[in-house]
Amino acid sequence: MTEHVDVLIVGAGLSGVGAAHHLRTAFPRKTYTILEARDAIGGTWDLFRYPGVRSDSDMQTLGYRFRPWTDAKAIADGPSILRYVRDTAAEAGIDRHIRFGHKVVRASWSTVDALWTVEAVHDGEPVRLTAKFLYLCSGYYDYESGHTPEFPGIGNFRGTVVHPQHWPEDLDYTGKKVVVIGSGATAVTLVPAMTDRAEHVTMLQRSPTYILSLPSEDALANRLRGLLGPRLAYPLARWKNVAVSTLIYQLSRRRPGVVKALIRKAALKQLPPGYAVDTHFKPRYQPWDQRLCLVPDGDLFRAIRRGHASVVTDRIATFTETGIRLASGEELAADVVVTATGLRLLAFGGIGLAVDGEPVKLPETMAYKGMMLSGVPNFAFTIGYTNASWTLKADLVAEYVVRLLRHLDRHGYDQCVPVNDDPAVTERPLLDFDAGYVRRSIDEFPKAGSRAPWQLGMSYAHDLVKLRHGRIDDGALRFSRRTAAAGRLSA
Repeated sequence: MTEHVDVLIVGAGLSGVGAAHHLRTAFPRKTYTILEARDAIGGTWDLFRYPGVRSDSDMQTLGYRFRPWTDAKAIADGPSILRYVRDTAAEAGIDRHIRFGHKVVRASWSTVDALWTVEAVHDGEPVRLTAKFLYLCSGYYDYESGHTPEFPGIGNFRGTVVHPQHWPEDLDYTGKKVVVIGSGATAVTLVPAMTDRAEHVTMLQRSPTYILSLPSEDALANRLRGLLGPRLAYPLARWKNVAVSTLIYQLSRRRPGVVKALIRKAALKQLPPGYAVDTHFKPRYQPWDQRLCLVPDGDLFRAIRRGHASVVTDRIATFTETGIRLASGEELAADVVVTATGLRLLAFGGIGLAVDGEPVKLPETMAYKGMMLSGVPNFAFTIGYTNASWTLKADLVAEYVVRLLRHLDRHGYDQCVPVNDDPAVTERPLLDFDAGYVRRSIDEFPKAGSRAPWQLGMSYAHDLVKLRHGRIDDGALRFSRRTAAAGRLSA
């Protein structure tokens, strides 16, 4: 017998647990299940186990709106974030609704039945569920493998090569020379974290990234928590940090020269005298063309200043038996090479969608409010901000889904589907972001549109008004009852 639920959530990470919390709070009587491909709660925070793994956003905004972050550190380590997500699930009883080891492979919508039929695989056996509403919280990363370029001569290297996404538990780099290839958030996290045991760690980058040092503790948030308690202090600290990050982003887009100068000045203060800051810390692009990298308490700069780490900006000519030969002719000796070369994107976890027997071709769909798909009924997904904390958007999407389900119940509707019939709307990339991992895969994703409601917003304040308080029945989202929809289908 096929099991049925009102809402089926895919993914038990930060987004999925948050979505379930919003759902069970608003609808205690609605049934829901979370299907999780892995064997544990946590998603990204359970997947990544490399040294020093941490957030690159402050926890006042990466934390859930409904559950205050109470640790002293605002830039938190991965285990602390994982514990926060799991505690949230356990305290609300959400963990009892999760089916682990269930990898969803297909989901098919039937207009006649107003139902999704979702097929998963568990222990090699097929599992089937039906649901009135399908809610994907699987993120957009490929959990199976990261991105590793084809490096010339890598087969000649006699040392160890690892990718951060699949960090070996038994890797011992004590007293060894380590080269970390990359310049993004993972690389700038790994380099200072590995200096505690390695002989020396070198960050080898093809080109620099903007790196900004922030205190690991939010002094104002901690002070407010002591004075007002967590419940009152949390929203104040949250909005303070939203305002600061929004100001930095807007200033970066409107006055990039000012922001570049400020970041350079801050780096100069933390690096050794005479350091070649323009060689290693002056990117060719503008601030926020790609995500800024945050380093808590300037740990990367401190490691460089103490001589425990160094940065080399060059291209790889070839791997050798004992290291890496660069285009300049220099050779970096290495015992361990870490390829922090990026992630791979995978739309909706690779799930195949179909509507009334017709496969959904994602690049031919358009994202409605950055959370639903044109022509795909009773369906929502979570994609967070690229210029702010993921959870800020995830919370708003969950709140909108709650409002949408209430609207369906109140009016007796069985189906809602976004319809783009405005010829003036032109296609845009869903993620308008110049990072390499986005450029490599964005053509496989749905499109965004040139005007509302088909744009993927990147302003929390704007989205808060639109998703928390805007009209549900806005003309682009069409509603119907099962009998009426089935009648149109057969006509």
